[in-house]
Amino acid sequence: MRPIVGCLMFVLAGCKVAPPPLAEADKTAIRAVGDSFTVFFRTDRDSAIAALYTDNAVAMPPNAGVVEGRAAIRAFFEGYPAMPDFTGTPIDIDGRGDLAYVRGTYAFTIPAASGRPAVADHGKFLEIRRRQTDGKWLIAVDVFNSDLPLPAPPRR
Repeated sequence: MRPIVGCLMFVLAGCKVAPPPLAEADKTAIRAVGDSFTVFFRTDRDSAIAALYTDNAVAMPPNAGVVEGRAAIRAFFEGYPAMPDFTGTPIDIDGRGDLAYVRGTYAFTIPAASGRPAVADHGKFLEIRRRQTDGKWLIAVDVFNSDLPLPAPPRR
């Protein structure tokens, strides 16, 4: 009898209940964070953008090092001017429990300034979101990169 009880306890210990899939209300809340990001990026509101990230978030931009923590993420975004035509389009939102991901595309133009021409870019992003105790879905990990090829190296 003792081996059967031990075996049963082992089996039960391995049977964890999976967290439930995201509800439509969660997906709506996640989209709202993305919409806020777009509005803030268009209007150059770096503090508001940074508030959409967790305290210990990680951003992994193209051609740059890892940016760790909300304060560093804010400083990173301070380097960008307002981009009135910025768009971020979620393609896929999924997850379970308090963890979700958003996969999508972005496009923007950095306006011409100080004799520099305008610069346009478009690409893709992947975000990992965590639901906070207040119900907000903040960005914990943000990876984005361009679809445009790097410029050719100068000829020698």
